[in-house]
Amino acid sequence: MRKKYTLNALPFLSALFLLLVLASCSKKENNTKPAPVTATPTELGLYEADSAQYRELIVAITQVGTQSVDDGLVFDTGSGGMVLDASGTVPPAMITTSGFNFTGDSTVVNGITITNQTSTLEYGADSATTTTVYGNLAYAPVTVGDQNGSFVIKRLPFCLYYKAVDATGQTLPAHYFDTFGVNCEYIYFSPGNNYITSPFSYYDPGTGLTRGFKLAALGTTNFSEEGTYVPSVVTIGLTSSDVSSSSGYIMHQANFYAGDGYVPIFPTTVTYNGTKDTTYALFDTGTSGYNYVEDTNAIADLTELTTGSTVTIATQAGFNYAFTVGAEQNLTYIENPGKTGGEFTIFGIDFFVNNQYLENFSNNQIGLKNN
Repeated sequence: MRKKYTLNALPFLSALFLLLVLASCSKKENNTKPAPVTATPTELGLYEADSAQYRELIVAITQVGTQSVDDGLVFDTGSGGMVLDASGTVPPAMITTSGFNFTGDSTVVNGITITNQTSTLEYGADSATTTTVYGNLAYAPVTVGDQNGSFVIKRLPFCLYYKAVDATGQTLPAHYFDTFGVNCEYIYFSPGNNYITSPFSYYDPGTGLTRGFKLAALGTTNFSEEGTYVPSVVTIGLTSSDVSSSSGYIMHQANFYAGDGYVPIFPTTVTYNGTKDTTYALFDTGTSGYNYVEDTNAIADLTELTTGSTVTIATQAGFNYAFTVGAEQNLTYIENPGKTGGEFTIFGIDFFVNNQYLENFSNNQIGLKNN
């Protein structure tokens, strides 16, 4: 679920220990401190849902502040920051179509701090698919996961929204657009220019681990219409092996853009049916149903590739991947961004069926790896 950007230009510890030897008049004493024990990464299961063409990853949220909830959010590598509908988390009388009903800089209700800092967010592949979300900066302890396994982020900043509107101007139902955006870009709020980013970046994974996560290749066997719970899809906290050059991940640097933070789009050459074009690409679990390949030379606004068409991907950093358009999977549009309002190429959730994904928040890098 790609957040729409306003980009001006797209530019082409190891553990230490201290040995103390103290001398006295009668003996030498060795006070060597034991090396700290590296923590074990936290594993999180996701629900894998499928309605034939439209696959989706869902992460459970079971408590926000002191309020128990039963909510499933889209697990989204295409955006950063948790975006949660206020319905069911705060009293209905506080929620209006024009904002939250309280006075002052902030208020606390059900253990959730709601501030007067606001943001208007736009998500979508192009002008025809844009959803606009209106919300406020909020803080609360949040339980991520459910009875199958969970952990608590003790003070998570997130966007608590009171309204979401689709491209036609229709207000969406409550919780329709709840999103768990895990990438390293920012959602800014005003006044104050405060921002939020991936919920995982606020979680301390423990001694010896790097803040970040990796997503296993999904395969196709676990997706179901009801949503099948699959354990250990996400691993939170990166080991030294994960971030080493021998891990097999091809690392890509997310560049910083004012107003957007660290945006995970990378120079990529895409070849489809013999046509080659260089674009910027986003790898996005939140986009389902179709890939969107931007081609400034495309004659039509939007053209769907025929079944059997081949597409190859080669990032500037050296990651390579190819797929064939099927009858229901790997469906791909070629679109002219000058005519549709698209900004860059998007490879949706089908990409993650056969590839692994990693984010390192310490240096804002994204790793891609063939399964």
